[in-house]
Amino acid sequence: MSRERRKELLAAFREKKPRPGVFAVRCTATGQVWVQAAVNLDTCRNGVWFPLKLGSHPNKALQAEWKAHGAEAFLIEDIETLDGEDLAGWELTSKLKSRERHWRETLGATAVTG
Repeated sequence: MSRERRKELLAAFREKKPRPGVFAVRCTATGQVWVQAAVNLDTCRNGVWFPLKLGSHPNKALQAEWKAHGAEAFLIEDIETLDGEDLAGWELTSKLKSRERHWRETLGATAVTG
């Protein structure tokens, strides 16, 4: 990759605004669902998949399902995106917690983080 192209990509990354919201991890083999709120939905996939692949995810039940059914049985999906531009930091955090609770109750899900 050329130095100029790398600079362009880095600049584009820095300008991109985070997308706060709630996402779900689903096991297609069992139908089990885990839900979590995230300040940036675009970066949450790595934060979930990486420890699962290493076998070190903090949620032992999620890790056990991953081990039993394999990566191909799992998908991650955005279930709600929030507009956080007009919210202060604490307001966004509060809203994310509230929406996460709502989706856990609605989907009968547990937390991604254990």
